[in-house]
Amino acid sequence: MKRVLVTGNAGAGKSTLGKRLADILNVPFHGMDQIVWKANWQKATKEEQQQKVAQLVAWESWVIDGVSYEVMAAADTVIFLDVPRRICFWRAAKRNRKYLFKSRPDLPADCPEVLIIPQLIKIIWRFPKRVRPNILAEKDRRGNDFIHIRSKKDVEDYLLSL
Repeated sequence: MKRVLVTGNAGAGKSTLGKRLADILNVPFHGMDQIVWKANWQKATKEEQQQKVAQLVAWESWVIDGVSYEVMAAADTVIFLDVPRRICFWRAAKRNRKYLFKSRPDLPADCPEVLIIPQLIKIIWRFPKRVRPNILAEKDRRGNDFIHIRSKKDVEDYLLSL
């Protein structure tokens, strides 16, 4: 396990697990938020995103968190945090409260959470029908290289197994 994608809905715990896993594996951690977003919640162009992703996946080892089919194709392991929307909403609200009027450390400058709340709600709500099926399609293709995690206990059990 040298190239790991941690994917799932917003608020699922991707960054938290990704950072812990990167520490355990002693590999660099990267978040897709740094690739997708620029200052003031401006979205990077597809070309900018593709260029940054190509640079990251060229590395020998990494843990990347986010939803990216390019990263998924380059990963040797995919970890899918498949948690209920209610948990994602709760975790996102809890996280965003602290950064309501300032940027989180893993985001570009001038990205206060208050400006993205409506979009975040849509992302979380739509994820089960729009994104989840595409991620689950990888499960059959990858077999044991696809880790399907559904709870906090599953996360802890998985980390202990390493």
